[in-house]
Amino acid sequence: MELTSAFAVPIGHAFLEPCDALNRELERLFLARETQEFRNPAPTHHPQAEMFESRFDLFTWPEPCIQALRDFMLESVFRFAMTAADAAPAKLLLWPEGAPGAMANGGEETVRVTEQGDHVVSNVHQPSLTVYLPARERATGAAVVIAPGGGHNSLWMDHEGYNIANWLSERGVAGFVLKYRLARENGSTYTIEGTSLADTQRAIRLVRSRAAEWRIDSDRVGVMGFSAGGELAALAATRFDAMEGASDPIDQLSAKPSFQALIYPAIPRDMKLSKDTPPAFLACGENDRQNISQGLPELYVAMKKAGASAELHVYSGVGHGFGLRATTKGPVALWPERFHQWLEVRGFLKKP
Repeated sequence: MELTSAFAVPIGHAFLEPCDALNRELERLFLARETQEFRNPAPTHHPQAEMFESRFDLFTWPEPCIQALRDFMLESVFRFAMTAADAAPAKLLLWPEGAPGAMANGGEETVRVTEQGDHVVSNVHQPSLTVYLPARERATGAAVVIAPGGGHNSLWMDHEGYNIANWLSERGVAGFVLKYRLARENGSTYTIEGTSLADTQRAIRLVRSRAAEWRIDSDRVGVMGFSAGGELAALAATRFDAMEGASDPIDQLSAKPSFQALIYPAIPRDMKLSKDTPPAFLACGENDRQNISQGLPELYVAMKKAGASAELHVYSGVGHGFGLRATTKGPVALWPERFHQWLEVRGFLKKP
């Protein structure tokens, strides 16, 4: 027997949608009407049942049957809420005891929300990672440290950070969104190639230090950056010397990314490329400013001449800052799919 239902139990803005378990329970309860377990000669009307719709008339169900269904639904709501709470991304400081060289009187991190709902972070003095881990059954062992852009004076956390980390985690790739210190913020004492790059390198090392815990293959930890964050990703992919004599066990690990994804990046000058440069996924819009729309194809050619592997996408009619948004239309909206396919072709998605 097959039951059809249209149940949706609201929990804030979330809903429990129809599921096989609920249908199985309904089937069990319906069959139980004919047994001694729920036999009741005087069925009553229950207004609470009006939220349910099915091919069976629940208004005539006996009280024990309605109560059993109610208990099942309450338990489902509780489990859903607990699962959602457990799934909330964790935030980890790169240096729990305080970042080296942090401004002493920098104040608290600030968040500005735009009219479109974007979260823009500034005044970062304790760099951190926000962790998006895939479900155990989906985990591929691959991981990406993601550096949002913002001109080195702010961080646009949603379309260049959280959105892509969540998208990747749903496809088995662990995402780690980096909040790095900002070199071009008013009054900042930080530098791009010193402080911000050090934050990026530390993030890669930190992910590797917890690879076993997070079910990650330390040989498949890459870096992705957008705009200013793309500059840091490119620097991390070409400057990864070991920290000689480091006392911190994390700093003793390699900061060389296994791969790099540069999305409309600010391109560093004098990049030292070789056949050992991590394979690169490159993407930008043709209407971006010239140093990106022309500079990124030139970087692709330079990588190929150096013997490095690279894949390039330049999207027609697109400018700067497309990131990952639900409102983006056209071929550029599919760039995450192209990146995911590239990871697969390169062998980074093989499950352990």
